[in-house]
Amino acid sequence: MSVEIDLSESFKAYDVRGIVGATITAEAVEAIGAAFVDVLGLAGQDVLVGGDMRPSSPEFSAAFARGAAYRGANPKMLGLISTDELYFAAGSLNCAGVVFTASHNPAAYNGIKMAKAGAVPVSSDTGLYDIRDLAQSYLDEGLPVSTEAPEGAISELDVLADYSAYLRSLVDLSGIRPLKVVVDAGNGMGGLTTPAVLGDSILPGLPLEIIDLYFELDGTFPNHPANPLEPENLRDLQAAVIKHGADIGLAFDGDADRCFVIDELGDPVSPSAITALVAVREIARAQAAGETTPVIIHNLITSRAVPEAVSAAGGHPVVTRVGHSFIKAVMADEGAVFGGEHSAHYYFRDFYNADTGMLAAMHVLAALGQQETPLSEFAAEYEPYVSSGEINSEVEDKAGAVDRVLASYDGEPVEVSHMDGTTVKATDGSFWFNLRPSNTEPFLRFNGEAVDQKTMESIRDSVLNIVRNNA
Repeated sequence: MSVEIDLSESFKAYDVRGIVGATITAEAVEAIGAAFVDVLGLAGQDVLVGGDMRPSSPEFSAAFARGAAYRGANPKMLGLISTDELYFAAGSLNCAGVVFTASHNPAAYNGIKMAKAGAVPVSSDTGLYDIRDLAQSYLDEGLPVSTEAPEGAISELDVLADYSAYLRSLVDLSGIRPLKVVVDAGNGMGGLTTPAVLGDSILPGLPLEIIDLYFELDGTFPNHPANPLEPENLRDLQAAVIKHGADIGLAFDGDADRCFVIDELGDPVSPSAITALVAVREIARAQAAGETTPVIIHNLITSRAVPEAVSAAGGHPVVTRVGHSFIKAVMADEGAVFGGEHSAHYYFRDFYNADTGMLAAMHVLAALGQQETPLSEFAAEYEPYVSSGEINSEVEDKAGAVDRVLASYDGEPVEVSHMDGTTVKATDGSFWFNLRPSNTEPFLRFNGEAVDQKTMESIRDSVLNIVRNNA
């Protein structure tokens, strides 16, 4: 007996994410594959299909390919891939495609990230909900016979070697000083891409000694969740960096599109510092190619150090809302060379405006390996301020809580903006904070930053007290 599926439960604003067997099934995925072809007009064209190491990914990839072929497309089966491998393939081959992944979600989940030809994202604003609605009708009423094109042919294509070679062409690591690097793949796709890009499994070896943690591909995540954003999931990596006397540690999430960095002391380097560091390198490279003022994108939650570093290096910083669809759209509109988010998503013009944790990691390795300063000292140049990190408060009346906070600053020397939530900035530059309501949960998210620990703690504690106590 088939499960009754309501696709609105798994289609989110930017991708598909659901519980296997409950909100997402092979039958539903086959309908989604057909709708993907019809909505994007892909009959007669190649469509890329790959998946991560989750147990359901092979079945779902095959089901999607059946649906796509039935509607006249020619699925190219990429097999096991990271999300940024899909973006590379969609960009380099100029084909639309999908990757089955639920990123850092627990093992019971799977989902779909979609891209148009050229790695242009598919979101709720650019066809995702149209695909959902058509797939729902196909699921409820059955797939119609294609009249536009004959049934397509399914074939296989391996893009790992080309992906690895392309990344190596963007950042030359061959001449850096030898580095000892611990990599925690969290049993995710970084266990496949790291040996290919940074090791010698496909390409010649680099001056990198790779110490691997949890490289075995296992979508049940037997060691720890593949979500490096949570501090407890970095503990094994931090301990290994200290144990081995490594120069740097790298942690990838499940689908390996995000990368987190640990210094030689075992301390995390903030994604804002990584954004600033990579931005300075990309500005220099773009200027060497003749650009006068390269554009760098950052979301409004990143440290103030990011636009300051960009401006100091001769670039033009542009702030945007949180979220990859906004970043990618502004990247394209502005012709930006690079973009970064506080969540460790890093976007590159040379990577089809898409995000790739591996390329960001390579920039950090190159910067570290081109000088003798340890990473803790080197990264400190890009972390002059003290950040609170993201703190969630469960609040039913989120708008009322924000109003109470703003009332407490009435008459104070601050500036208020409403680009994405509410941001309050001290006019003397001593602090800023942002309150952003979750769209799906009763959470109000606080992010703040100040010139010193005392100021940050004072602002954080006073704002959270007002938010949480109706004061």
